[in-house]
Amino acid sequence: MNLDRLPEDCFAHILSLTSPQDACRSSLASSCVRAMADSDSLWDHFLPSDLKEILSRLVFPIVYSSNKQLFFKLCSPCLIDGGKKIFWIEKSTNKKCIMLSARELSITWASHPLYWTWKPIPESRFAEVAELITMWWLEICGTVNTKMLSPNTLYTAYMVVRFADRAYGLDFLPSEVSVEVGDFKAVGKVNLSPQEGRRKHYFQRVHFLKEMGALRSSLLKDEESIVFGEGDNGWIKIELGSFFNDCNGEELKISLREVKGQHLRGGLIVEGIEIRPKHH
Repeated sequence: MNLDRLPEDCFAHILSLTSPQDACRSSLASSCVRAMADSDSLWDHFLPSDLKEILSRLVFPIVYSSNKQLFFKLCSPCLIDGGKKIFWIEKSTNKKCIMLSARELSITWASHPLYWTWKPIPESRFAEVAELITMWWLEICGTVNTKMLSPNTLYTAYMVVRFADRAYGLDFLPSEVSVEVGDFKAVGKVNLSPQEGRRKHYFQRVHFLKEMGALRSSLLKDEESIVFGEGDNGWIKIELGSFFNDCNGEELKISLREVKGQHLRGGLIVEGIEIRPKHH
């Protein structure tokens, strides 16, 4: 079959059922196929359905001449909502990703200068980060509407942090982490250890079943899971939990807390919470 004889809209529809990477590869077939693979109608399928809203929230407007060019520019992290969030598209899957800055989070006692300090650092993508000076109570929470994410997609939330040279007391007791949306809640524990970048851990997934009025839980032993992972510019990503976005537009609640210990701790630097598709 000669692909050059296919109507442009037909071929674009076929490519729209694949991925951005496949569309780029197909453009090598011939000059005619390249024109179809670069068409605005095709790349419109790969762009978010709420594109106009996203563009209106950008801190720095994007200049583009085609939908394909716009797609690849959105694959780079873009500041939105006055610089308090970052949005980008995952290039391989065209899924939406988002990061909440520390200013967008609810950090207990963060406004008290004796306990937390806000400051800019060159390695951060945001204007400022939060550093724990000293405190016995650690509680960091974030919320976001799942409409900001791609539907029918499995996501993972990460806390993006680093440790100051003076960090102390953070791993005296494990911190509790949780991800909750709708009737689903995943909870677990993690040690905030400046000395270790990888840890084995136990993760508990709890499902709330409204229809049955019952609570069902299962404890999964996962000794190969990586709680800590290296991020960009020396940042460390702490896995908080995974969830499936089923298009209901519900509020996603994410937290990391350790409120049982009475010891002081300090030196934790928080950049924000990152939410991106989970890959097996």
